[in-house]
Amino acid sequence: MKIWLDDLRPAPWGYESARSVNEAKTLIREAERNGIEIEALDLDHDLGDFANQGGDAIKLLDWLAERETFYPVEIHTANPVGRANMESVLARYWGEEYW
Repeated sequence: MKIWLDDLRPAPWGYESARSVNEAKTLIREAERNGIEIEALDLDHDLGDFANQGGDAIKLLDWLAERETFYPVEIHTANPVGRANMESVLARYWGEEYW
């Protein structure tokens, strides 16, 4: 399973769409419960009106790090500060070579 987290852009073909961190968490938990491999998480940073449902996408990275579930991550945000913050979390917990 590939998960696309973005409040505005439609998911590319082959991705499951989530508009909020809470929706992404639900997809991840369902995949784990059903033994479905999570191949990629492709994340926007700013989730607009959906940020009240779990925060901006960096909160998903924090949640994954707390659980020690380090799925492959791509970032597609246009926010340079948000990107830098997300990359910092990835470098710290995933390791720079992993993502």
